[in-house]
Amino acid sequence: MEGNEARMPFVSGLKEGARVHFVGVCGTAMASVAGRMKDLGYLVTGSDVGVYPPMSTFLENKGIEVKGSFDAANLTPAPDLVVIGNAISRGNPEAEEALERGMAFVSLAELIEAVFLPAKSPVVVTGTHGKTTTTALISWTMKEGGLDPSWLIGGVPLGLGEGFHTGSGEPFVLEGDEYDTAFFDKRSKFIHYRPRVVILNNLEYDHADIFPDMERLRETFRHLLRIVPRGGLVIANADEPEVAALIKNSPAPVVTYSIKGAKADYSGSVSPGKVAVSGPNGFHIEIFHEMVGSHQGWNIMAALIACLRYGMDGKAIAAGVKSFPGVKRRAEKRGEACGVTVFDDFAHHPTAIRTTLQGFRELFPERRIIALLEPRSNTMRRAVFQEALVNSFPDADLVAIREVPNPEKVTDGHLLDVKALAGKIRAAGVPATAFKNAGEIVAWVCENAKAGDVVVVLSNGGFENIHEKLLTGLAGQK
Repeated sequence: MEGNEARMPFVSGLKEGARVHFVGVCGTAMASVAGRMKDLGYLVTGSDVGVYPPMSTFLENKGIEVKGSFDAANLTPAPDLVVIGNAISRGNPEAEEALERGMAFVSLAELIEAVFLPAKSPVVVTGTHGKTTTTALISWTMKEGGLDPSWLIGGVPLGLGEGFHTGSGEPFVLEGDEYDTAFFDKRSKFIHYRPRVVILNNLEYDHADIFPDMERLRETFRHLLRIVPRGGLVIANADEPEVAALIKNSPAPVVTYSIKGAKADYSGSVSPGKVAVSGPNGFHIEIFHEMVGSHQGWNIMAALIACLRYGMDGKAIAAGVKSFPGVKRRAEKRGEACGVTVFDDFAHHPTAIRTTLQGFRELFPERRIIALLEPRSNTMRRAVFQEALVNSFPDADLVAIREVPNPEKVTDGHLLDVKALAGKIRAAGVPATAFKNAGEIVAWVCENAKAGDVVVVLSNGGFENIHEKLLTGLAGQK
């Protein structure tokens, strides 16, 4: 047998109290599922490197022992099941030990599919941008509407308690990551999620370490659409040309939405803090919200249609969106010192950076915005976005870019040239400087920032804890 079918018995045969070890446990989804397995009565352990909040804090609060390095000794005593994260590759001492000793092992996606998805109606949220926010927004709105949904969110949602939850209701809302499943399963993770409803919010080139070109990325989304049943639903953004092309051959029904005037089933208009939506049969509603950025209009419309699919009425949906508390690391305010406000955002793609900063400009039209970028993701480390990033900062007043961390991970030598990038951003009219590390950036901000400034930190990692260092350094100047 091939694929997850061969490993399903590894999971279904687990008894309460069985030992489950997570290799790469500090990934947001890995940690969330590990926590839920602990709640279900399993003995859970984990290992990882580069352990940092918020997931390290979450695991500690769950009482899960986490080893701060990968070591074959971490698999003694032998666990009943090893869950191997998608960041783990051959050569990892724990992966090699599991293979050598013939231990039962699965990917995280397989574990979720086997343990948590049976008898549920999965809502799989996809797209290059906005997956985490949209997944959390749907989950929150359904919860507030009394549907008691389950959810898997690749981040820490505020107000929901944790990123993974199993409820008694029918909907299971999952962040549908297109990244590959594991070193032993190169299919996208969302292929394992048994989609009943799929949201296609946008599609741009990303994950250059996995997909050699845009056509290969399109192909994995076509695979996803092929497994949506005819009684299911595809919810698609008509404003996105790549999405519009994908849905032409969908075997399942499609509902579309637009805020740019494209022909769609649901049309919307966006103004600061409000999205007005019109749809079939005279449907019309105004939804108020406190999220940063006009791009949130697409996220809200996708969430609206998904909630309507499960029987919620417009007023209940509007109330849920209005009360949505957001997600950590998505335009999250980390603090203020000496009149300088520091925000954190997960943006790590040229489009996401541009729309995030645009949102901050809309929120703070009269204040200086200082953007701090760490090109840390597997794609951002590479030169693939060398030119695209130049156009990501028109709404910033000052830009600081850290040199690529762990450059040795770019084995093909096509590394992002941070100094050249800063030079081209300056040539485009925005002052930009390249720095070796976070310490240099903190010193530069403390020297140049003034009361009223807004600092936006852009990274999908810890960025050397730059947020706290900034607040401490700024406070020390009083």
